[in-house]
Amino acid sequence: MNEKIIQFGEGGFLRGFVDWMVDIANEQTDFAGRITVVQPIKNGMCDMLMAQGCDYTHICRGIEGVDTRKITCISRCVKAYEDFDGYIALAENPDFRFIVSNTTEAGIVFDKKDKWEDRPANTFPGKLTQLLKRRFDINLGGFIFLPCELINKNGENLKKCILQYADLWNLGEDFKAWIENENIFCNTLVDRINTGYPRGEDLNLGWEDNMANTSEYFHLWVIEGYKDLFEELPLGQCGLNVILTDNLEMYRTRKVRILNGAHTSLVPYALLSGLDTVKSCIDDPTMNAHLKKCIYDEIIPTLDLPKEELLEYADNVMTRFANPYIKHYLSSIALNSVSKFKVRVLPSILEYIKRFNKMPETLIFAFAKLIEFYRVGETNDDADVTEFMKSATVEEILRNKALWDQDLIFLKDEVLKHVNNEA
Repeated sequence: MNEKIIQFGEGGFLRGFVDWMVDIANEQTDFAGRITVVQPIKNGMCDMLMAQGCDYTHICRGIEGVDTRKITCISRCVKAYEDFDGYIALAENPDFRFIVSNTTEAGIVFDKKDKWEDRPANTFPGKLTQLLKRRFDINLGGFIFLPCELINKNGENLKKCILQYADLWNLGEDFKAWIENENIFCNTLVDRINTGYPRGEDLNLGWEDNMANTSEYFHLWVIEGYKDLFEELPLGQCGLNVILTDNLEMYRTRKVRILNGAHTSLVPYALLSGLDTVKSCIDDPTMNAHLKKCIYDEIIPTLDLPKEELLEYADNVMTRFANPYIKHYLSSIALNSVSKFKVRVLPSILEYIKRFNKMPETLIFAFAKLIEFYRVGETNDDADVTEFMKSATVEEILRNKALWDQDLIFLKDEVLKHVNNEA
């Protein structure tokens, strides 16, 4: 098998998502591709991974069962800070075609303090620019970029940063044209909960695996890319939940409104009711019914994807929430609940009113519980937002354009029906 993919990051997510998929593609198709992992920070886990030949076990667990797979598609690791020349030499291998990354939401940034002479540059896009300039200088073709960072338009933003470095370092107009014309930067959306190394558990693997990784069964990779991508990277032939599209936004909206919106519609009410995890809410009949009404009766009718796709996704969300292997604490989801409500739930409320000329009762109830939670619960939010929500009347809250970007006073009568402690 040839090395075909350069991967920035050796953490649990990429190993339980991209590498897991590539391993399946190697097994089921003629892709025959291996991955070279670049450790993009000084201190990482590559030493541990290399100590066991870069193989490790990945375990999918949920109410669906348990599936164990030994992942063997990683060929080697390169530590950019210890072996910069070895890192740059990756550009000289014409077999490399794809670059994948997960350098956290803060990874795709431009920093004008980075210098071309740094070995390596500090930021991920800076390091990439150094690699790409070597590729350009020896007249090789470009790459297909599949960034997995959880930011909107991750591919476009990555290209923007690289072009900024090209200007900062005076790398020339020909190099910038090569970036634009010879490389493909795909926007992507990724979705899978990886739960990492299962500490304290006896996995009975038959070998000592210090890099064992666990995740839920569900996985989704939406790639906004060129139509022949699956000819080169045959993930679409393996029964994997990978979608190639020319419009990623509708899938992002589906995730934000259904998955994230369900969380945000649930958490204040559940915490006020004394529950502590998402799984405990699924097991509670009242909370389960509340969640289903939010998703199936009031969120899905506001979305434009085919109904069958929306229902399948919603069913998957409910299955994921019931996963006994994942302890997803409501208190962690409750962080910055006001801003999350504006992005995740309010659009569904407004679209429901627009389409049906009536109020979505359960989502309005969730809005009331959000207000009540900030008055009596242990919130985790900006201090000014917390103080305002704690002391303001419902009318003052709804009229606060700084919170909602609009005046929501038209919701007042319906919200007031459910606020138990209105001043």
